[in-house]
Amino acid sequence: MYKKVLLLLVTIIGILNSVQGQEKLLEKANEKYDEYSFRPAIDIYKKVREKGFSSPELLKRLGNSYYFNANYSEASKIYQELIEKYDSVVTPDYAFRYAQSLKTLGEYEKANEMMAKFSQMAKESGNDSNFDEDYLSKIEKNSGRYNIKPFKYNSKYSDFAPSFYKQGLIFSSDRDTGNLARYRHTWNARDFLDIYEVNKANEEGEVVKKVSGDVNTRLHESTSVVTKDGTTMYFTRNNFLDGKKYKDENGTIRLKIYQATLVDGEWTAIIELPFNSDSYSVAHPVLSPDEKVLYFVSDMPGTLGESDIFKVQIIGDGTFGPPINLGKTINTGARETFPFITKSNVLYFSSDGHPGLGGLDVFATKIAFDEYDQTIVNVGKPINGKFDDFSFIINEETSDGYFASNREEGMGYDDIYSFSETEPISLDCLQEVTGTVRDRISNEILAGATVKIIDEENKEVSSTITNSKGQYYLDLDCNQGNFVRALMEGYVPSEEYLVKSYGKPRIVDFYLERDLVTGGFGDDLAKLLQLSTIYFDLNKFEIRPDAEIEIQKVIAAMEKYPSLKIKVNAHTDSRGNDAYNLWLSQKRAQSTVAYMITKGIPADRLKGEGYGEERLMNECENGVRCSNEKHQLNRRSEFIIFD
Repeated sequence: MYKKVLLLLVTIIGILNSVQGQEKLLEKANEKYDEYSFRPAIDIYKKVREKGFSSPELLKRLGNSYYFNANYSEASKIYQELIEKYDSVVTPDYAFRYAQSLKTLGEYEKANEMMAKFSQMAKESGNDSNFDEDYLSKIEKNSGRYNIKPFKYNSKYSDFAPSFYKQGLIFSSDRDTGNLARYRHTWNARDFLDIYEVNKANEEGEVVKKVSGDVNTRLHESTSVVTKDGTTMYFTRNNFLDGKKYKDENGTIRLKIYQATLVDGEWTAIIELPFNSDSYSVAHPVLSPDEKVLYFVSDMPGTLGESDIFKVQIIGDGTFGPPINLGKTINTGARETFPFITKSNVLYFSSDGHPGLGGLDVFATKIAFDEYDQTIVNVGKPINGKFDDFSFIINEETSDGYFASNREEGMGYDDIYSFSETEPISLDCLQEVTGTVRDRISNEILAGATVKIIDEENKEVSSTITNSKGQYYLDLDCNQGNFVRALMEGYVPSEEYLVKSYGKPRIVDFYLERDLVTGGFGDDLAKLLQLSTIYFDLNKFEIRPDAEIEIQKVIAAMEKYPSLKIKVNAHTDSRGNDAYNLWLSQKRAQSTVAYMITKGIPADRLKGEGYGEERLMNECENGVRCSNEKHQLNRRSEFIIFD
C-alpha cells in the first residue's frame, strides 16, 4: 500500500513539474511573440503543443506566427484547429486570416465559406466587411495585362522593395549579411536587410552594390525613395541612429523613416523624421508626383487595422504636417502596405484586407485632390497569385515596372520580377455633380425638376429629382464625357456637356426657360424673352452691335405673332439737362423703331416714346456721383406690349 501511495505521489509530482515546465516554455514563447520574434516563438509553441498542451491562446499565437511569416500552409492547419475546437472564442480577424491562408492553397471554395463567416462575425461585432462574393470573376476580368519575368539580379536570399533610381533601381536585400549570425532578425530568422543599387548607366557595366554612405547599418534598412533631383533619400530602418538602437516598452525595435542627403556621392547626414515614434512603426515611404506629400505605412494610433497607409505634407522648411490616415475605403482591418503613386495619381498598394487571391495582393485606386474614396481594383494575374505580391512600381511612360513576390518558383525567399503592361488598368472614376435648377426669368427655385446623366452614346446613366431647395446631387463616370440634362414640365429642357476630368465635385446650375410665354398689355417683351438690356453710348442714339442682336429677337417674336404690337420706351441717364435728355431719349426710341421697320416690321405695329431721365433704374439722380457703369444702366430701351 505504501509503495502504491509513493508511486502516486511521484507521478503527481512529475505531472506538476511537467506542467510547470510547459508554463515556463509558454511564458518564453509569449515573450518572443510579443517582441515580434515569431521564428523562436514557433519553435517553442510547437514543442508545447507536441506534448499535448493546447489552448485558444496558444493556437492563435502559433497560427499568427506562421501567418506573418507567410507560411500559409501551416497557418491554415492551426487556424482550422482553432476554429473547430474553440469556435466560441474566435474573433473575426482569425476567421479572416484562415480564409486568406486557404486562398494561398488554392482552396477558394472553402476560403469563400470562411469569408462569409468572417463577414457575418464582423457585422455581429458592429464592424463593416468588404467581402464580395463575386470577387474572383472581377479579378479574372482584370487579369492578363502583364508580361512578367524574373529580375536578373535576384539572389538566393530575399530581394524586394524596388524603387526607380537614375537609370536603374534601388532595392532591399539580405544577400551579403548572412555571415554574421548575431545580426539575424528573429521575426523570421533571416538576415538583416541592406539597400542596394543597380545603375544601368554605370561605366563598369550593370552591377549590384550597396548604396554608398551611412544609410546601411547592422540592422534592417528597407523600402526607400529618392527625390527627382537625386539629392534626398527617404528610407526605412530599424529604430537605430548614431550607433544606438532603441526599443519600445515591450522591448521591440520598431521601424522608422529616415532622411539622407547626397553629399559628394555619399548618402550621409541621416536624420529621423519627426512623426516617428519609439512605440509604433513607420515604414515604406513614397512621394507624390509633385513631391509635396510623403505617403507611408504605420500602425500608429488611429490605424484601422494591422497597418494602414498614411500621408504627411512636406512643408519645405524641414518640417512636416500631421499624419493623416487615408481612410476606410483604402485601409481595412488587415494589412495595407507598400504604397506607390504614379504621375497620373494612381495609388498602387498591397493588402490582404481587400478581396484577393491569397496573401498580399496588389491593388490600385485613383486619387487626386485629397480624395481617397474611389473603387479599389485588384490588378489581377499574373502580378497577383496565391502568395504574397507586393512593392509594385510602374513607369507609366514606358509601361514597364517591377514588383516582389515570395511565390514558389522564385530563386530566394522573396524575389523581384520585372513586367511590361500590355493594357492600362481600368479604374472606376466617380465624380459628384451638384447644382440648382431655377426659373430663368424669376430666378425662383424649381423643386421636383428632373436631372439626368446622359453618356456620349445618348444612354441615360442615372437621374434624380431636385429637393425643396432646387438642389440635385448625382455621380458620373469621369473616365468619359457626360451630358447633364435638366427637365421640368412647362420648361424647355437644358443640358451641359462635361469633358472627362477627375477631381473635386463639379457644380452645374440650370436656368430653365418656360416653353410657353404668355404676355399681355403693359408687359415688357424684353423680360418675357429674357433679353439682355439694350444700352446706348453716352450722347448717342445709334443702335450698337450688341443691341442689334437683342432687337433681332424682338423682331423674331413679332414675326411669329403677327398681331403683336410694341411700344419702344427709351431712357437716358441723369447727366445733361432735362430737356436735352428728353430729346435724346426720343431720338433713341425713334432710332429703334426705324431699325425694326427696316427689318420688315410694319410701322402700324410700332410706337416709340422717350422719357428722358424720368424713370431711372437706380439712385443716380442729378447731383449724385455715380460710376459710368451705373449711369449706363439707365440708358436703355423697353419693349412694352400694347393693343
